[in-house]
Amino acid sequence: MKNIVSTDKAPGAIGPYSQAIDAGAFVFISGQIPVNPANGNIPEGIKAQTAQSIANIKAILAAAGLSIENVVKTTVFLADMALFGEMNEVYAQEFTAPFPARSAVAVRELPKQVLVEIEVIATR
Repeated sequence: MKNIVSTDKAPGAIGPYSQAIDAGAFVFISGQIPVNPANGNIPEGIKAQTAQSIANIKAILAAAGLSIENVVKTTVFLADMALFGEMNEVYAQEFTAPFPARSAVAVRELPKQVLVEIEVIATR
């Protein structure tokens, strides 16, 4: 079973992918960049961008009938590893113990020249 999860409360897919796929026991959410779905704006700074990316993830989780507490794995893509500390401050306010497993990597470039992109896997 593979069902598309979609909401207008998060940025729509801009290519051949889904916002998320519900695979029964797991929901796989595509990487979310910090685009405000209401106006298309991208906030300034890594803290605000991390918060917006997580807000987008929460909206998709809600569309799947889940919450951030269901997240078991995250992958954080950063434009520069020097941003890790500030990203982590916001991340630690949004995710609570037991924290999801996480990978964080710096990449050469992200879509729309944002500073962060976050993808998650959640469980039912």
